[in-house]
Amino acid sequence: MAEARVGLGKVALFRQESPEGLTYRIPALMYLPSESMFLAFAEERSSPSDDHAKSLVMRRGKKEGESVQWGPQEALVTAALPDHRTMNPCPVNDRKSGKIFLFFICVKTHVTELHQIKSGRNAARLCHVSSEDGGRTWSQLTDLTDQVIGDDLRNWATFAVGPGHGLQMSSGRLVIPAYTYYIHKRSCGLPICCCTKPHCFIFYSDDSGQSWSQGQLVTTLRAGECQVAELTRQDNSHVLYCNSRSPDKYRVEAFSTDDGNQFEEFFLCKDLQETGKGCQGSVVSFTPVPWPSDLDHQKKEEGGPSHPLNVCPSTALNTAKQWLLFSHPTGRRKRVNLGIYLNTSPLAKGSWKDPWVLNEGPSGYSDLAVCEENRSLLFGCLFESGVSSELEEIAFQLFSNAELLRNVREG
Repeated sequence: MAEARVGLGKVALFRQESPEGLTYRIPALMYLPSESMFLAFAEERSSPSDDHAKSLVMRRGKKEGESVQWGPQEALVTAALPDHRTMNPCPVNDRKSGKIFLFFICVKTHVTELHQIKSGRNAARLCHVSSEDGGRTWSQLTDLTDQVIGDDLRNWATFAVGPGHGLQMSSGRLVIPAYTYYIHKRSCGLPICCCTKPHCFIFYSDDSGQSWSQGQLVTTLRAGECQVAELTRQDNSHVLYCNSRSPDKYRVEAFSTDDGNQFEEFFLCKDLQETGKGCQGSVVSFTPVPWPSDLDHQKKEEGGPSHPLNVCPSTALNTAKQWLLFSHPTGRRKRVNLGIYLNTSPLAKGSWKDPWVLNEGPSGYSDLAVCEENRSLLFGCLFESGVSSELEEIAFQLFSNAELLRNVREG
């Protein structure tokens, strides 16, 4: 058993056996309010290499007050296709049925992402397993590739979901963030990879997961690994926000007013710098408690507008009722110092606050979850970290709303 408690730092849930041996990567986290339970997922690999991913593992963490008791590691044996490796866990929970869908991709063994991009031949399948008992047991695998992607696959060099959590919107729509390396043109004179670019989009279901469809790609910008969050404007209309990894020095932000069918607004966010060649990040929205009076005063002193300018007057007419939280390494060249970024005006450009460094030292991929119960607000963060390398462990840290606001203020 491992215990995490507010104010006591991180606890390791998955540990690497040796620098070149069994390694755990790609964290995904979700919270089940009905059971006061966190579910933590990860890839198990025979080495740190992406090519050596094997299968998925998980742990269940019971929340009791401001602590979480983590149970033993379990293998997800049904989340597998013969002669494929299982990658990129992306869970979502349907509130109506209580059913959990765990999405992932299955990639042909020994076929690398780079080979797929260079050859233009996809080797990934879109799959999921499901659970109706809080993750205690899981269904057999369902392969959705032909049904959901179909002929579009001819122009996809490869694709993936998430990684990290999915989302159920207030409308009931289940959303799985995804990205593809899209082949824009096939030319005899140019290598396939020269005409192939990453673009984010979503898979979605409007019938509690019985059927799935795909939204339109964000093709104007290069955008890869991504996550989404829902925002409610003051007029009670909804905006789907997407935050994506980018090779262009800054994160990509995108906004949709039709539940993700199409993202009408997208841009490079100068507040959120990328790390080196890029790194996955996580985003969640949450309903805030009122700011302390000293933080309100600080905002006025800094010239922060009480009614911020909107992303686009035609699509974001009011301020949002939720705030955004984003996790990502703060190092510009290396994956170090995991930052927690807060945005209290998410429909306004330039509204991200300076990060609170949750974990000093090597830090990689991460996933956030929000626990809103009994008028209390807690956050969980599952992240790659270590002493010499971020691949040494996947750790979990629980922090409170008060801890978040205090560290944002002090930062």
